[in-house]
Amino acid sequence: MSDLTVLDQAHAAMQKAPHDDTARLRFYERLSECQLYLMLTEEAGEDDQVTPELFEVDGARYVLVFDREERLARFAGKPTPYVALSGRVIAGMLARQGIGLGLNLEVAPSSILLPEAAVTWLHDTLGNQPDEVQAAISELHPPAGLPEHLVTAIDGKLATAMGLAQSAYLVRVTYDSGAHGHLLGFVGAVPEAEPALARAIAEALTFSGIEAGALDVGFFRSGDAMTQRMDAVGLRFDLPQLQEQALKPLSAPGSDPAKPPRLR
Repeated sequence: MSDLTVLDQAHAAMQKAPHDDTARLRFYERLSECQLYLMLTEEAGEDDQVTPELFEVDGARYVLVFDREERLARFAGKPTPYVALSGRVIAGMLARQGIGLGLNLEVAPSSILLPEAAVTWLHDTLGNQPDEVQAAISELHPPAGLPEHLVTAIDGKLATAMGLAQSAYLVRVTYDSGAHGHLLGFVGAVPEAEPALARAIAEALTFSGIEAGALDVGFFRSGDAMTQRMDAVGLRFDLPQLQEQALKPLSAPGSDPAKPPRLR
């Protein structure tokens, strides 16, 4: 059906294969990336504090989120205040608050109640930091043996990293120590964005069900000799670039990643 959302599709895949960890992880990845509409008791205040509507089901408390505005309106049946936030931000707000997440209840195929433990797990998983190591590369080869769904997940992550780097190369490497592995080498990354790019790739690994050690991340300048070597043998990803235009400052709750909204 053309009106199915990415969350509907990911939820259906998870329900179809309840014992498939990869399908379950992909659902949670989509949930973290999607913009969700969180139902509130009143309009968000200027102090970036929000008061979600809380619903009790079998003694547990839940907030309600929807992946389309019209789905929220259909559930509420009347004009209802809300705030649009990413699933990542909402998970951070709710983690360890004893509050679960009700998604698209009664209005979509992806209707599901996620308990507090699942919300906290998602927040903790998104907060995992990759390890930083120093290693010298002796040989580069074309990538080989990585699951296709991991390459697709990397491509999806990089498509959202607009303006954070020029490009990236996926290569198979041999280090001076004799160890072998794969490397995703970013070229021309904004220095301040390097930690975020490394976390994004770590998330791609986690939500693909791949061990973190399966892929290293490196950062290079366009004029580096290593960049030329990667270009000769690697799988190249071109990251989308920002258009040169004046941008209005964002002030809506949750629009500043360094200042997420708070629960009242």
